[in-house]
Amino acid sequence: MNNDKSQALFKKAQQYIPGGVNSPVRACKSVGCDPLFVQKANGARVVDVDGHEYVDFVCSWGPMILGHTPPAVMDAIRETMVNGTSFGAPCALEIDLAELVVNALPSVEKVRFVSSGTEATMSAIRLARGYTKRNVVVKFDGCYHGHADSFLVKAGSGVITLGIPGSPGVPDDIVKNTISIPYNNVEVLEKTLRNESLDIACVIMEPVAGNMGVVQPSPEFMQAVRALTAELGIVLIFDEVITGFRLSLGGAQQYFGINPDLTCLGKIIGGGLPVGAYGGKKEIMDNIAPDGPVYQAGTLSGNPLAMAAGVATINELAKPGFYEGLEAKAAGFAAELTGLAERYLPGQTTLNRVGSMMTAFFASEPVVDFESAMKADTVRYGTHFRQMLSQGVWLAPSQFEAAFISAAQTDADLSFALEKTEWSFKKLAGK
Repeated sequence: MNNDKSQALFKKAQQYIPGGVNSPVRACKSVGCDPLFVQKANGARVVDVDGHEYVDFVCSWGPMILGHTPPAVMDAIRETMVNGTSFGAPCALEIDLAELVVNALPSVEKVRFVSSGTEATMSAIRLARGYTKRNVVVKFDGCYHGHADSFLVKAGSGVITLGIPGSPGVPDDIVKNTISIPYNNVEVLEKTLRNESLDIACVIMEPVAGNMGVVQPSPEFMQAVRALTAELGIVLIFDEVITGFRLSLGGAQQYFGINPDLTCLGKIIGGGLPVGAYGGKKEIMDNIAPDGPVYQAGTLSGNPLAMAAGVATINELAKPGFYEGLEAKAAGFAAELTGLAERYLPGQTTLNRVGSMMTAFFASEPVVDFESAMKADTVRYGTHFRQMLSQGVWLAPSQFEAAFISAAQTDADLSFALEKTEWSFKKLAGK
């Protein structure tokens, strides 16, 4: 495969951009190759600057649930942009999207828009601290909530992909107020939350972990998190930056039937444009300025283009049968993928799937938490990634990320991907 143009661009980018990329995992270091530079995308496919086309399972890390350039979203952006791209003032589209979000998510009574998922999570924990008058944040090993200082303790995503134990530049005074405990461990959870000396303000969690690879919570764990936080007056925050509007119109909270106190959103609600949000109970949200003393602001918050794209996206997702169709497509693909793994690599892989997000781990044991995820064979994943890329299938450049199914992927797209997967698994098996 000739990647001369991508290689030239990467070389030039390294002169001006740290590592040549604006987000670390994109550098593809963990999969043993240089990044491809994408020129365009449409439907279920992306095309790089060298003209190679790929079936896309990255979906811009989740938000392209409708596929790339869906007509309804593109029309909304075009109609809005002629009136301006940023006002720094209220616009009616903010209300339209807020109403859709509040009506869709069971636990959200009010919502505040921001410009990224990281901004949403850092604002939510500030709000939780202000509301409870406590300091400590409890998170879970391997869960990633953005790159704010408080979250870079045993974080997932690029932190584990690149083998970084934490991050220089994060003061000890901040880290001391973050406790990271094992995901899916009820005993440690209860012991931690019942320790009154810890002054715990909130528990923040991915209701489905998506940043150490896809890891589903056990029903006992989810019930315990909700029951304990409610009993002890601790704010429960669901980081639904990935799962919000991905697992169902009402997010993971509707999917599992468990309502948090605060919810963080991103990705999908902007239809692919930069956006985030946090929302929840009125009694908590009313503590945000200007109604209350907890300050948070942003010039681009409620950006009209992002709001218009979000409204168009959610209206598409709300159409009857959308999620049922996506679930059927994902379930069928996962079943075929599992069959190939059992045929060519028996006992060497495990597939985790929740809805239209999944991860195929090169691991011989079930992956239920950070510790078991770390046993996956990342070298073998890197080989598989490169082999699939050479055949026109674009997977996440990390063993510890999710693959996403989009509504734009056709049966032909998925069959093509399975055909190339079989070829790759055969090579990995030495056949």
